[in-house]
Amino acid sequence: MTLDLDPDFRPFPGLPQLSFSTFTFPGGEIHFKLTASVNESNKVIITHRVINFKAMGEILLASDALRRAGVKCLELFIPYFPGARQDRVMVPGEPLTVKVMADMLNAVGFDKITVFDPHSDVTPAVLNNCVVTDNHAFIAQCAAMLPANMLLVSPDGGGLKKIYKLGQFLKNYDVVECSKSRNVQTGAISNFTVYKDDLQGRPCLIVDDICDGGGTFLGLAKELKAKNAGPLYLAVSHGIFSHGFEALFQVFDKIFTTNSFTDHPQHPSLLQLPLEDSVLF
Repeated sequence: MTLDLDPDFRPFPGLPQLSFSTFTFPGGEIHFKLTASVNESNKVIITHRVINFKAMGEILLASDALRRAGVKCLELFIPYFPGARQDRVMVPGEPLTVKVMADMLNAVGFDKITVFDPHSDVTPAVLNNCVVTDNHAFIAQCAAMLPANMLLVSPDGGGLKKIYKLGQFLKNYDVVECSKSRNVQTGAISNFTVYKDDLQGRPCLIVDDICDGGGTFLGLAKELKAKNAGPLYLAVSHGIFSHGFEALFQVFDKIFTTNSFTDHPQHPSLLQLPLEDSVLF
């Protein structure tokens, strides 16, 4: 059975769902209460979309309530792992956020924690009993809707290992390598480079794990067009889109994402594939 902490997110619709109630005290503390009975023979999967510390707190409270109710086998499914982008200390004074988040969950002692397309290998390295679901099935769905002569584009060196594994899975797609520079003090991105002289008008699908503000993809799109790219498409596993879609829709013919982070408004140029779809798992 599942305990789905986000009422709009049910990645395992075929399993029975545990009921619960929550509210927030005037002082800001979260209250959680199971309203269904469980026993030690039940395996419970907690699911949540963790976008802030409040959501993390809800997981911790729910897991404690389930343990106190006698549940022995407890799993967690959080498709977007919080703090995964802060997977190294770039300048003095910064925390190693991915480790902080992992330590909180490790303290619970989950039997399994499933994450979807984590930002790097650091997340499964610091997270106990971690199972990674890659982006292969998601991108295969996207590719099936796009031209057969499409190129797969890696936006930077950090994604090269992942995109070549993806290419082996999909077959028949060439990979275009790219790079960029980031100022570790300010976060500003510059110096986009596409390591192919002429893309011959072929369609290009940029593949990455996260789109936040979108600056990386706008800068890369400009450079791809300078190298004679055809129609541009973007596929990101975790769509945050903190700056909205207006600028992105001016550049990309279609944007693909999932509902791992949140639900986005419908738009003809945006296709959000639900993680509830059995094709993805």
